Amino acid sequence: MKLAFILDPLESIKTYKDSSYAMMREAAKRGHSLAVLHQGDLIWKNGAVRVFVRALQLTDDPHDWYRAGERTEAAPENFDFVLMRKDPPFDMEYVYSTYLLELAQAQGAKVVNDPRAIRDFNEKLAIAKFAKFTVPTLVTRDEGLIRDFLAEHGDVILKPLDGMGGVSVFRLHRQDHNIGVVVETLTHYGRRTIMVQRFIAEISQGDRRVLVIDGEPAPYALARIPKPGESRGNLAAGGRGVAQPISDREREIALALGPSLRQQGLMLVGLDVIGGWLTEVNVTSPTCMREIEDQTGFSVAGMMIAALERAADKR
Repeated sequence: MKLAFILDPLESIKTYKDSSYAMMREAAKRGHSLAVLHQGDLIWKNGAVRVFVRALQLTDDPHDWYRAGERTEAAPENFDFVLMRKDPPFDMEYVYSTYLLELAQAQGAKVVNDPRAIRDFNEKLAIAKFAKFTVPTLVTRDEGLIRDFLAEHGDVILKPLDGMGGVSVFRLHRQDHNIGVVVETLTHYGRRTIMVQRFIAEISQGDRRVLVIDGEPAPYALARIPKPGESRGNLAAGGRGVAQPISDREREIALALGPSLRQQGLMLVGLDVIGGWLTEVNVTSPTCMREIEDQTGFSVAGMMIAALERAADKR
């Protein structure tokens, strides 16, 4: 296969934990060719989407891990798959990239994950599509409704709908003295919609990332365990990642969501599950492959590349 990866700048990639690197390494091991491009390399001219790509060769040195060829113009449909692996934030530049990738699909390009589905699945709000698996949740910008929800449940988590890595996630108790300032800050004085959820005490056992590939869950999850004094398990917020077999409940959730995710072109999805409750559906650039493989020996990246191979064989 010929694979083109849309990535952040190569010099910013941390190979010891980057899932895109894990996939590229697995693809190269299987004899597939690699190319790389960045958001700015997606263009539309003369009635068609074009891309500027560089051929990519991997080395055995984790500190000097690649050799990139000359930048050349190409048609995205000439690759077997274009993998959108640009990390959030999901800003307007990201949205513009999905528009261009959707146009590329109309030309015959195969894009993973589907750009329209990426736009449709806000990673926080997407849980509303699968409400039976979620804790009590409120989405609003109304301070009165937020205070009522807090009064009812006593212990809640508040978070912006466009955040990542645990940034601006707050925990509030019914008797907290900072309720007003937290709500005002997150909602921008009622101008910005946020999510409020009943606090899940099992966060102490980890915010578990379950990777779902082509509708099927990987057999291991990464439990991201908060550091002492924290309510956030995100690795970016200091959480400790521990790979563990997925639970029966996590398998139930993954298999229930799998057909819908597959149908919408979401081949690689990261479900966040706390205490058996679905809290997020990550579709932009799901990670944790390296940590799972390093701790268990199971190659989630291999599972992903095998899924691409099967999809290519069906064409």
